[in-house]
Amino acid sequence: MRFAQVMIRAALGLVAALVIGVIALRFADVRADAALRSELFSVSSAVAAPPFDPKMVDGLPEAAQRFFLFAIQPGTPLRKTAVIRMGGELSLGTRDDPDYQDMWADQVLAPPHGFVWQVRTGGAMLVTGTDALGPSDSWSRFRIFNAVPVGRVSRDLDHRRSSFGRMVGEGLIWTPAAFLPAAEAGWDLIEWHGLDADTAEVRVHAGDMEQTARITVDSAGRLSRVLFQRWSNENAARVYRLQPFGGDVSAFETFDGFHLPTQVIGGNHYGTDLYHPFFKAKVETVSFF
Repeated sequence: MRFAQVMIRAALGLVAALVIGVIALRFADVRADAALRSELFSVSSAVAAPPFDPKMVDGLPEAAQRFFLFAIQPGTPLRKTAVIRMGGELSLGTRDDPDYQDMWADQVLAPPHGFVWQVRTGGAMLVTGTDALGPSDSWSRFRIFNAVPVGRVSRDLDHRRSSFGRMVGEGLIWTPAAFLPAAEAGWDLIEWHGLDADTAEVRVHAGDMEQTARITVDSAGRLSRVLFQRWSNENAARVYRLQPFGGDVSAFETFDGFHLPTQVIGGNHYGTDLYHPFFKAKVETVSFF
């Protein structure tokens, strides 16, 4: 009897320790997310936002000129940090069995400095988590029932490189001023090249990270797609390599002087037979800082 009591107490102690550990980890994650959000806001508030002058696009490729002239109204302060609230669907499965779940997410997006994307899904098994990129680190931290860790990656150079690509791709969609060279966007290097009348490519460099991305616009300059080679292990071999990533955008609305897409469908292996559109977002609001 005494042995059984000792074992029960030991088991209860172990359970208590695990619960305390999970709670402590959860609070540490919340603090890290909040600290990065605060840092991104601080960076944006420290830089003046000059008004957009259409002459700022002079010298850029034709497609890039139309892109900026459509996306930014004259006189709009060239703010480069956006807070985006979105709904939509997120695939928790594979291309063949996507298992789409309703999602709700908030994101602070501040190229070239980073982003914090905080998401929760619907369904019987609540999934919450964060994807983030900061000046010196990146992380993905997901939980079921908002408590139990099911996926954690941080302090990983491959993950950081992949996150940098994501920031550039989404930045072209929702923070166009961050890619206007005349706006003093903060990159170490930013170069635009024209590919044809409707397609342009931008190459950016920040710190030890570099990314090239391609935009396609219509005759009015309305963005239709973003495509780039992303460093990713979302493949059958589960090894990091460059592979197509991109999305189609539509349903434009005006937020603080910016004409932005509110519907985005995208994912891995864009433009190939392996394309998996795991991300289907419907933007509700965008605010600039």
